[in-house]
Amino acid sequence: MMADELSFLLEWFELKDELRTGWVLRNIDSPESVAAHTWGTAILCLLYAEREDVDRQKAMTMALVHDLGEARTGDIATRAEDGRQTVTTSEKEAAERSAVTDLVAPFDNSDLLLLWEEYEARDTPTAQFVKDMDLVDNCLQALKYERQNRYDDTKTNDHFSEFENLDEFFATAAPRFHTELGEELFKQIKTEYEREIGRPCQL
Repeated sequence: MMADELSFLLEWFELKDELRTGWVLRNIDSPESVAAHTWGTAILCLLYAEREDVDRQKAMTMALVHDLGEARTGDIATRAEDGRQTVTTSEKEAAERSAVTDLVAPFDNSDLLLLWEEYEARDTPTAQFVKDMDLVDNCLQALKYERQNRYDDTKTNDHFSEFENLDEFFATAAPRFHTELGEELFKQIKTEYEREIGRPCQL
């Protein structure tokens, strides 16, 4: 292993400590890391790739690098509430592109950068499938936190004024699906979430 590879590997591993911002803002008790979310997305790709008729290995590899840039940029949450988004989509994409380009360079693996770029473009069936699994993972995690009562919904939260419980995480996902499978999984998870909260989810 080259010395520069070691330093970059340690930076990749920052994702294991980088907490998911949306859960932090919602005051979730012991929120997941970006790496945990990456694992969840990759597992969904493992389980559902054949059903969507995409290459499993490619989808899983894409899932493993889809948030790599956040090792440097941090996790910038997608918000549904007006005025809550602090960084534009184009700004976020540019910062992450720069980070990913740099982070994969020591390993002489341009394929990883190409997979990340394909994911960001969302113009192939694989990229659309992986993005859907990314959204499904987020909704599954919201359902998990709701079932485990991992936050206090009786306290005022300055970060959430329009949405109750964990509704915003479903609201941000709902309009972004590309595949029928993604829509199907989303509806199933949302139904279970609505059963937990005892009312329709606000989208």
